[in-house]
Amino acid sequence: MKVRGAVLREMGLERPFANSQPMTIEELELDEPGPGEILVRMSAAGVCHSDLSVVDGNRPRPLPMLLGHEGAGIVEKLGDGVDDLSVGDQVVTVFLPRCGECANCLTDGKLPCTPGSATNGAGTLPFDGHKVRLHDHTGAEVNHHLGASVFATHAVLNRASVVPVGSDVPAPIAAVLGCAVLTGGGAVLNVGAPGPEDEVMIVGLGGVGMAALITALSIDTAGVIGVDANPDKLVRAKELGAVEVFTPEELGDRKAPIVIECVGHPRAFETAFNSTAVGGTTVTVGLPSPEAQAHITPVTLTAEARTVIGSYLGSAVPSRDIPVYADLWREGKLPVEELISDTIGLDDLNSAFDALADGTVVRQIIDFTR
Repeated sequence: MKVRGAVLREMGLERPFANSQPMTIEELELDEPGPGEILVRMSAAGVCHSDLSVVDGNRPRPLPMLLGHEGAGIVEKLGDGVDDLSVGDQVVTVFLPRCGECANCLTDGKLPCTPGSATNGAGTLPFDGHKVRLHDHTGAEVNHHLGASVFATHAVLNRASVVPVGSDVPAPIAAVLGCAVLTGGGAVLNVGAPGPEDEVMIVGLGGVGMAALITALSIDTAGVIGVDANPDKLVRAKELGAVEVFTPEELGDRKAPIVIECVGHPRAFETAFNSTAVGGTTVTVGLPSPEAQAHITPVTLTAEARTVIGSYLGSAVPSRDIPVYADLWREGKLPVEELISDTIGLDDLNSAFDALADGTVVRQIIDFTR
């Protein structure tokens, strides 16, 4: 079938992207879903730093590639063997499917699925070998982004790449559950695991950081502290319920027992590490450039009995965790709508990446229904 989607053909073009136009909106051919796959009509998709990191070349991927991984849509067709979904179901896409069988999948979310990670890196759909369902007007293959490629009117996905949610959850909310909330919220609940007497500090208040902040605010803690270089984001964090907010320069000796780093920059990691209290835990979520280096004092780990731990996708099991976040939203405890800065069209993507790179937005949502 013919679909309309956003394709990246060259990484690392100069900013502003509104001028260099790295994303081109193209008509593509999308194959029918194969065994274990589904066809989804996209309703909404979030513009995430993981997409930007491919556009700017920080995380190279095979090109050409149809980007987008955080989305929600309606099931339109089921491939052979998919018997636990129905046409008309709303599903959330997740960018790291789990086979449920490899050794990493048996770590309860701590480690990413081995075959899922391999197909993500190859630009194919999981799980069995070279599988691409997208082609351009010449017949050439167009690679899949993180098994999803949701910057398009429709997507074919492996059943393991989606989690069903009720139709009562608006599509923009559902989309954000699949990446920002799953990642930021999971770093708090699955890894930091604060108790009632623990303060939680969030360093970096983009989409993932704000999701971590509202998740920490949804549970019983001693208070949540927000840190960001952008004063506007500090104002928003305060409005949402943060007890204190700081720019990195204002932190001084302020520390917390649990600090979540959500930026993906070595200076942010250093800020988070230096702001972690004696006996505390630094959780790092951001994905910096592979060449990035950070400086810490290792003796601090020993002398202060501290822990540094990485969390990929919030150390989540999506099928288990997304329904939890959906219920928290239903109960009014998790205001996911507060993460959405703007609603855009597919043609606005290049400008949206500029706004994301400038740090002036939290989450921009592509609305495929307008």
